[in-house]
Amino acid sequence: MLTLSSFQKSFGTSLILEIPRLTFNEGILWIKGRNGSGKSTLFNCLAGLSPYQGSIRHNGIDLRKSAVEYKLKVNFSESEPLFPEFLTGTDLIKFYSKLKKSEDGQSSELAALLGVSQYADQPCGTYSSGMMKKLSILLAFLGHPELIILDEPLITLDKEAQQIVSELIKNKVDEGVSFLFATHQDFENALIVPTQTYLVSEQSISSVS
Repeated sequence: MLTLSSFQKSFGTSLILEIPRLTFNEGILWIKGRNGSGKSTLFNCLAGLSPYQGSIRHNGIDLRKSAVEYKLKVNFSESEPLFPEFLTGTDLIKFYSKLKKSEDGQSSELAALLGVSQYADQPCGTYSSGMMKKLSILLAFLGHPELIILDEPLITLDKEAQQIVSELIKNKVDEGVSFLFATHQDFENALIVPTQTYLVSEQSISSVS
């Protein structure tokens, strides 16, 4: 359960989002809204990557007060991930595996499944957008998260990779992991069926189903 209280996010004097109180329950939660509506900004705040006003808690753990504990339970993949060009995928996988307390063999299994192992030893500066996306998704599944936040999880991926990611999500849901994902287009996927849908619009967010 993810709870926002008195949440505000602004850039300078420009208000982007204001959410007096909102609770995301467990399940598959779809956040939709046009480009520029604030979806990615919200996700960056929920992942602890951007400052905000108010409170963000996951199962009682306050992001601001207990960031390390929070980030062990909440993982994130950006819409268009960027990593330092001089680092390799292997460098990042090793770092995140330690950071997220991943069990032995988890990263290699994910790398093989997603096809990341084929290029993991190359510098990130040589990656295509699809390669970068698969690496980002791999990192988001490391450890033992209770909630995985995915911003536009299927963009830049070919159909085979989209199917693999969809199956990964379904398997994790079956294990009790919740997902919060965003798209700006209508979303239809036989494996990923949202239990709740939200709309980001006019500097706020509301449930639509």
